[in-house]
Amino acid sequence: MEREIDLKAAINAISDVVQNRPRPLRELDQIYMKTGDMVLQSELIAYWARDKKLAFIGDGDAISISIAYLKARGILDYGPSEITVFDFDERICNAVRRFADNEQIDFLHSRLYNCIDPFPACGQFDCFYTNPPWGASNGGESVNVFVGRGMEAVGYRGEGVIVIADDEALSWPQQVLASVQMSALNNGFFVQQMTPRLHSYHLDDAPDLKSCNLFIRNIPGVLGREGESLPVTDEAKLANFYGSNQPPTIHYVREKNRVDYGKANNDEYSFELIEKDR
Repeated sequence: MEREIDLKAAINAISDVVQNRPRPLRELDQIYMKTGDMVLQSELIAYWARDKKLAFIGDGDAISISIAYLKARGILDYGPSEITVFDFDERICNAVRRFADNEQIDFLHSRLYNCIDPFPACGQFDCFYTNPPWGASNGGESVNVFVGRGMEAVGYRGEGVIVIADDEALSWPQQVLASVQMSALNNGFFVQQMTPRLHSYHLDDAPDLKSCNLFIRNIPGVLGREGESLPVTDEAKLANFYGSNQPPTIHYVREKNRVDYGKANNDEYSFELIEKDR
């Protein structure tokens, strides 16, 4: 079924979201999707997760806010019934809360959480979404940690979307894709579909690198891993989590001296006044 939206209204709404979004921390592998792709991605995920409880395992892009805002503004007449963002960056969690409060979006929530820790809400969601560190330096181990938390969020009985690098000219994205697909199968999920080379990013050192959507779903009749959620302690998974020799030494990113996003920080400029004739 073809779905039509007011594209101008959607783009203007996403620009509001971008204004509210904190700046990326590149040392923590935060890279942000470009605005046009955010519009298309938000519509796609809103339709995919319509009437469901959706967990975001990290969300620097602010796709969660975009989906909620498009639905709240009536630009989309479908979307999740509930959205919760789990992120270790307090700036991102607070940006979600501020936007939800300002726009009176009561189904959008956030929770400060590091994926190294046990997941705090196992089995409470119908589907999950994650755009994790892409695992170029660890064969996709960092991706699998985020995806594993998503599987726990849905109690190993739901669906997920994984956004990861996709480039046929490079070997590491293909190796990561293979690793993620094998890990999904080992946990009772199969790949429903893949939309290749779909998104572009603000990435100075690789401006042409794109990502795909990998849709996974639990295999009917196959139970995933049972038992309590556990912390990640395997050194092999942690060694290059955020890039070469960059293990996860930071538990939370705390917000302080918050700038008013969308406006120039007063550390960025000074005024030189007009001298009046005396």
